[in-house]
Amino acid sequence: MHSRFTWINGEMIDTAQATVPFLTAGFHYGIAVFEGIRAYQTPRGLGVFRLREHMQRFEDSSHILGFLEMPHSVDEMIEAVCSTVRANGFGDCYIRPLLWLADGGWNLTLDSGRPHVAVTVWEESVYLGQRSPEQGLKACVSSFTRHHPAAMMTKAKVSGNYVNSVMAKTEAQRRGFDEAILLDTQGYVTECTGANLFVVRKGKLVTPPADAILEGITRDTVVTLAQDLGLPVQEATLSRDHLYVADEVFVCGTAAEVVGVSSIDGRPIGAGVTGPVTRAIHEAYLTAVRGAHPRSDDWVTIT
Repeated sequence: MHSRFTWINGEMIDTAQATVPFLTAGFHYGIAVFEGIRAYQTPRGLGVFRLREHMQRFEDSSHILGFLEMPHSVDEMIEAVCSTVRANGFGDCYIRPLLWLADGGWNLTLDSGRPHVAVTVWEESVYLGQRSPEQGLKACVSSFTRHHPAAMMTKAKVSGNYVNSVMAKTEAQRRGFDEAILLDTQGYVTECTGANLFVVRKGKLVTPPADAILEGITRDTVVTLAQDLGLPVQEATLSRDHLYVADEVFVCGTAAEVVGVSSIDGRPIGAGVTGPVTRAIHEAYLTAVRGAHPRSDDWVTIT
């Protein structure tokens, strides 16, 4: 991972100097919200994919967590992201805005501290790249349960939420799998550790309802692209055995993009490789982020 410059509290500095003091409540207690965004080379220059939607969710996450106000507006954060991307001078890259509780908060209340905010950029990394796109991922159903919406705010990208994901993915990889699928407290499918999930069955896409998942921006993109391709999409409750008998399963997220799942719990899914519907959506997604899709003008912000 390589980064040159970081925007922190309105100032662009060398990333090596963008540090947080050890005595910071947000660091100790996971009191922070973040976004994961990607920029891609396009015919018109480097473009950030669905930037406004990401920064609106960033503001929404801070509101859900309980911060009374953001230090910067959505428009100001959009400009901060673009400035940081330009300053780093990379090609394809990953962008991380972060807002955390600083200057207090040791009594476990947000109102006794104040939020700090930063944006950094690093060269493109692969989140689910252990296997080739054609092979797909080997997944398992995790022994860890996805957060209950009454226990943690599942619609917000709160840093502390991701301990759940880290434990699930670490367990999966130690068992020889690439990724973990988490169930909710009733035993129904929610999402993976850092990506949403879709099932393909009889020419139709089915994805778990929004009740207990993070409503991914890539998930929304996939729904739109699938409908453009003439594929019906449905939100519906999925049980574990629905996964085993699916024609295809794929996961999607900003870092993951669109990745097929070849097996779950040792059971091959469909033909045991990335299927044709997944490939079609993957190609449409890459076309969109690269600025060559009819929807790219609405989705890509040129820096």
